[in-house]
Amino acid sequence: MAHLWKKHGLAYLFVAPAILGMLLVHYGPMLQGIYMGFLDLRLETLRLYLSAPFVGFANFQEILFDPSSTFRTGFVHAVRTTLLYALAVNTLTLSLGLLMAHVLNRPLVVRGLLRTLFLLPWVVPSYVVGLLWGFMWLKNGVINTLLVEILRLLPEKPHWLIGPLTFVAIVLPTVWRSWPFVMVTYLAALQSIPQELYEAARVDGATPWQRFRFITWPYLRPVTAILLLYGLLGTLYSFNIVYMMFGHGAGYPGEWGDLLMTNLFRNTFGMWNFGLGAAASTLYMLLTLALILLWYRAFHEDLRAR
Repeated sequence: MAHLWKKHGLAYLFVAPAILGMLLVHYGPMLQGIYMGFLDLRLETLRLYLSAPFVGFANFQEILFDPSSTFRTGFVHAVRTTLLYALAVNTLTLSLGLLMAHVLNRPLVVRGLLRTLFLLPWVVPSYVVGLLWGFMWLKNGVINTLLVEILRLLPEKPHWLIGPLTFVAIVLPTVWRSWPFVMVTYLAALQSIPQELYEAARVDGATPWQRFRFITWPYLRPVTAILLLYGLLGTLYSFNIVYMMFGHGAGYPGEWGDLLMTNLFRNTFGMWNFGLGAAASTLYMLLTLALILLWYRAFHEDLRAR
């Protein structure tokens, strides 16, 4: 350690202010938020802020074990919906992005035009996506008109923003906006694979599936790991689409549409219960860390190899 400081001490001094600033910006608010979870920080005690009454683990106990707590019921439903939402969105996004990357990796005449058109959903802000799709999902909206009156795939117009169908209504807009980024990333990875490997495999009589399994996929695993981590964090903390789709936060999206971020926002800032909200946020942070550890165990060998 001493020889490293002697060799790079001046460089460490130059970057020290930036590192200190980043630590304060990131870990200062996080530690303060965790501490707020141990306080009775309601509207009545908000003026006291961090000097509000200390209640220990009471907020955590109410969220985890109190069946009479309305906060707990909504929190549990929101956790379940968010995990299913993350699973559905990332599965569909990665699959669709990989498929379209393979399509654009072929020598098509209109490949440049298709690449531009496919990227358009990605440049639309997420809050605009939520607003537009909220109108499209209405009973007399574009989607029901297309499915019922034009294609005649459904006998009647369903209510997409009420009941279990709400889950579909929040998943599809997220996939629509997210898959172009996955496509571009996979396309760059596909174009970096040496073509000599495919030529040798064809000479040896390998089928398209074998070429994908033994050549393409090993090269794509590290990219898939990063895309999965990026998508996992994005979906676990998704907010804008649901917030804009259901009355700009004023409406309750229902059991199958309420994500954790919208649930915490409504219960914390709508009910002015910052202690419970901070405790719920801390629990959710721990859940997210557990999922990231599972991700790391699954992909750390691929990341280390690259």
